[in-house]
Amino acid sequence: MSLFLDGANDAARSSARSGRDALTTMNLIEARLVSDARLSDRTVVRPHPLLVTVRSDRLFAVLAPGSLWDRGREVLRPFAHKLASGEAMLVLVGSPAVSDVAGALNRGLGALCSPDPSADELYVAIHNVCELLESKARAEARGKWLNRYRYELGELIEIAKAITTERELDKLLSLILEKSRFITGADAGSIYVVEGDDPDPLRRTLRFKLSQNDSVPFDAREFTLPVSPRSMSGYVALHKRPINIADVYDLPAVSPYGFDRSFDAKIGYRTKSMLCMPLLSRKGEVIGVIQLINKKRAADRKLLSEEDVEDQVVPFDARSEELVGTLGSQAGIALENAVLYTEIHHMLEGFVRASVEAIEQRDPTTSGHSRRVALLTVGLARALERDKAGPYRGVTWTKDDLRELEYASLLHDFGKIGVREQVLVKAKKLYPHELAIIRHRIEIASRSYEVEILERKLRLVQRGARADELAALDQELSARKAELEAAYTAIVAANEPSVLKGGDFARIEAIARETFTDFSGDVVPLLRAEEVACLSVARGSLTPAEIEEIRNHVVHTYQFLSQIPWGKQFRRVAVIAGSHHERLNGTGYPHRLRAEEIPLQSKMMSVSDIFDALTASDRPYKKAVPVDRALDILGFEVKDQHVDADLVRVFIEAKVWTVLEQPGAPHSALAASSR
Repeated sequence: MSLFLDGANDAARSSARSGRDALTTMNLIEARLVSDARLSDRTVVRPHPLLVTVRSDRLFAVLAPGSLWDRGREVLRPFAHKLASGEAMLVLVGSPAVSDVAGALNRGLGALCSPDPSADELYVAIHNVCELLESKARAEARGKWLNRYRYELGELIEIAKAITTERELDKLLSLILEKSRFITGADAGSIYVVEGDDPDPLRRTLRFKLSQNDSVPFDAREFTLPVSPRSMSGYVALHKRPINIADVYDLPAVSPYGFDRSFDAKIGYRTKSMLCMPLLSRKGEVIGVIQLINKKRAADRKLLSEEDVEDQVVPFDARSEELVGTLGSQAGIALENAVLYTEIHHMLEGFVRASVEAIEQRDPTTSGHSRRVALLTVGLARALERDKAGPYRGVTWTKDDLRELEYASLLHDFGKIGVREQVLVKAKKLYPHELAIIRHRIEIASRSYEVEILERKLRLVQRGARADELAALDQELSARKAELEAAYTAIVAANEPSVLKGGDFARIEAIARETFTDFSGDVVPLLRAEEVACLSVARGSLTPAEIEEIRNHVVHTYQFLSQIPWGKQFRRVAVIAGSHHERLNGTGYPHRLRAEEIPLQSKMMSVSDIFDALTASDRPYKKAVPVDRALDILGFEVKDQHVDADLVRVFIEAKVWTVLEQPGAPHSALAASSR
């Protein structure tokens, strides 16, 4: 027992002696480190009696006795996180008894020194440890930078895809602003577009297009301001270079531009950091300015108070400026393309409107028909999208599809410009000048009979005729004049574009057989063969030849529209417009297409065209048909296999025609259908 106690006491004394030796060693090491001039740029600290740290910026070495690794590692616990993260490394003075060097390396061991290291040995160990730490830090920084670069590059590629595929100007501007705020962490922003093409930029204007704010919603309206160095956006537009301001409330006194705080006060917001970037065209001209406001530390935080602004808002760094500059180059070209696309679209719209105007000038009797057909057809297309029961369920239209349909509908009668105007506006079976010739002919016939009666009277007088014989001639003349007037009245009645009774044809034929002697002594008929043919038209006012001429307007429409470079999105305008008179049973014109060969858009247009032709109140040759009667007639057209039954069903169920009854009905079919 005493031997055991003696052994225990010896171990305790040995441990105490070892601890004193370790403490003495660390005292010597601290003294050597502090006195080493080569380490004057580093900080030596004694956080624990058995530990000495040597700091260099945020990196440092931790020196500890080797025996501490065997027992007493809890002393190193405060540095465990630093050792694990690579911000610190361990230098052991003397090798540990437990030969687990690999385990020590995994836990931050950087160097081993002898039990009594010299100043040079300590310097080399600390130098190597710090070099290793800095190398690891640089590698980690490069890795983080590379990951960030890959992320930003990926975002820029996605943003580039998004902004280069968007053609609508307002949507593009919103997208540019949204993506610019996203990659910089901006809480808010605005975007301006340069207007005007004056060579002097000071004579141009900036149009405020839109604003975005994650913290404070408000109603932003468009307005304009001059391109001037007195405003930040104007300065950027004028000088073609960005400005980056840490706090717009603290601008230098010599700053050429200022900041109006009244807007902040109005909406309850605090603008602090700001980055303004020009959007440049391919030629290097400023076509817009993007203004980013309040870069935040945390993108999801809202800036609802002054404290939030002070805590969260930081200046836009160089990387943010570089990213927005890169995006601005892409956005500027995309914006230029969108502006060009908008101009082309407006030019195309203007051409279509002018073409419709030309059609209506040629045929004023159908004024408004083309616009109404466009409204009805696009309305039917929208209704067809909503139909869930028929064979067309699942049909969808893009905006370009509907625009193509609108253009085709507006121009479906453009070929009438190739039809003789007198045929287009022919309201009666005879042209006015033809009726005037007939009238003149009847007057000549009447005069001819007068001359004949006078000659007969003269001969009777010369023979000494009685008074009653002369009176009989007067009665004959009166009767003949009455017959001629009755004939003219019958001609005028037959000239009306209505369905003739069977007897009326006989009357016209009888009149045509009558003759008279003109002033030249020639015997001529009261009606010529071509006039009889016109007056004998059983329905409407056009002869078969004139009907064929009218029908050829569809051919003219296709020939004209097919010469226009519509582009891919509108490439079928000519085909759609040129097929609107085809019938499902193959009896239509001009190509006698059958149902499966007729484009769906043309089938829809046929329904709209027939409905409007029936209900229009501006036709001089017929009265407008009530809607109910027009729908019944469409039903008959279905039975005759002229138009599509399902399209007529959808047309009726959706009451598509009501778009024409709305007050202030828009000129654009797309505007009407999007209501």
